[in-house]
Amino acid sequence: MNNNSKKTINQSGVIPFFSKDGETKIVLVTSMETRQWIIPKGSIEKDMSPQESAAKEALEEAGVEGIVSDSIFSEYVYEKWGGIYHVKIYLLEVKQLFDKWDEMKMRNRKVVDLSEAIKIIKPDQLEIMKKFSSYIQEKN
Repeated sequence: MNNNSKKTINQSGVIPFFSKDGETKIVLVTSMETRQWIIPKGSIEKDMSPQESAAKEALEEAGVEGIVSDSIFSEYVYEKWGGIYHVKIYLLEVKQLFDKWDEMKMRNRKVVDLSEAIKIIKPDQLEIMKKFSSYIQEKN
């Protein structure tokens, strides 16, 4: 099957982050299938903007709420189940980290330093995390 005949699925996700003691912290979750560390993402809901949908995924998957950026921070593409997934990534400044959330029994959650996130993130999201690291360094 060539790429032209594969269905394209649009997704959105967030890099959930916050600052603690001058360090940037990232909230990661494990994927359902491979159990690798990832950022929260999912299909864009029909009645929601990509940002709203990404925020909903972050709440369900990682138990975080916060402020989602208006603009796309990055994008990437991956293949799975015979489809091409196009993911728009936004930044989510975490304002609340809940003790209980929808998918807490299905996924692990980990709050890590940015340098640790780069070491453990699933390979297809590594470039996005490196780009975020550069963004934070420029900002500070």
